[in-house]
Amino acid sequence: MKLTTIIFLSLLLIGKLDAQTLAGPYAPPAGQSGTTAIHKDSTIIIDWAISTITERGWQNIADTSLGKTTAGNDTSATDKSGINGTVSLGDGGSATLTFSGKIFDGTGVDFVVFENSFDGLFLELAFVEVSSDGTNFYRFDAVSLTDTSIQVPSFGNLDATNLYNLAGKYVAQYGTPFDLNELAGTPGLDINNITHVKIIDVIGNVAEPYTKFDSQNNPINDPWPTAFPTGGFDLDAVGVINFTPTSVNELNDKIVLSFYPNPSSDKVYFNFKEEGDYSYNIITLSGKTIANGQLHQELDISNLEPGIYFIQVFFEDKFTTQKIIKQ
Repeated sequence: MKLTTIIFLSLLLIGKLDAQTLAGPYAPPAGQSGTTAIHKDSTIIIDWAISTITERGWQNIADTSLGKTTAGNDTSATDKSGINGTVSLGDGGSATLTFSGKIFDGTGVDFVVFENSFDGLFLELAFVEVSSDGTNFYRFDAVSLTDTSIQVPSFGNLDATNLYNLAGKYVAQYGTPFDLNELAGTPGLDINNITHVKIIDVIGNVAEPYTKFDSQNNPINDPWPTAFPTGGFDLDAVGVINFTPTSVNELNDKIVLSFYPNPSSDKVYFNFKEEGDYSYNIITLSGKTIANGQLHQELDISNLEPGIYFIQVFFEDKFTTQKIIKQ
């Protein structure tokens, strides 16, 4: 083997080892093994934010003469990712989003936040908070292990493996997921009835007095300044995974029944604890009633599109709500 070949292979190995050494402990970019990125077309996303209230931040918090960001508006972050554009929050700006129902702590992650990074390297970050009353908000414990000895410049890059629970760590059309179970036991927060999600731009300046810190008291370093109308975190959308429409969520379970099979492709069979006249509504995940009538021990659902629905069952002054899956 020629000496030049040996040197070349050695350099490749050193480069590989350096990359492994420098890589952080958290999930890698979209498309790589172990990523937690969720694509906007994923079937686990069942609904999207329906309203946004934006509080703009400065284009450059150290030079307020430039004014605040102007790109996008309160409708930009509603609906599916990629539909309405983005709203730019600016330094320290925020957006508070609401939904057609309530997010709950289910299996796995519960909602996902989308930004518009064009390459997955130039990343603008944001804190994420939730509320179950619309007044008191609680922040996910975010971690940033990016080196803070040098300021990441305006168009500098970040390593996603150094970032945890910070929205914006993935390329456009791939969202950052959040699991409400991480906030379990937080006084004042009902993780099974989340009504609001707040996205707050991280001011990535590592110099005082503008520095923002993560949950471990690390300064958060991200591209700064971004002194233009589209500066700061560019919120694209918030999708929900574990979610109950308000019209269904507000019902109380009082009827004892069972049904099978679930999922089903054609018929569902019910067992009632009490005999009598039962009726039903079938409701989509967006809260629309698409079927109703008298309920007997057998219900034909073959005409429904495949997906997840809720069935409301009524008996005298009692009712219950159950999830039903059409294959």
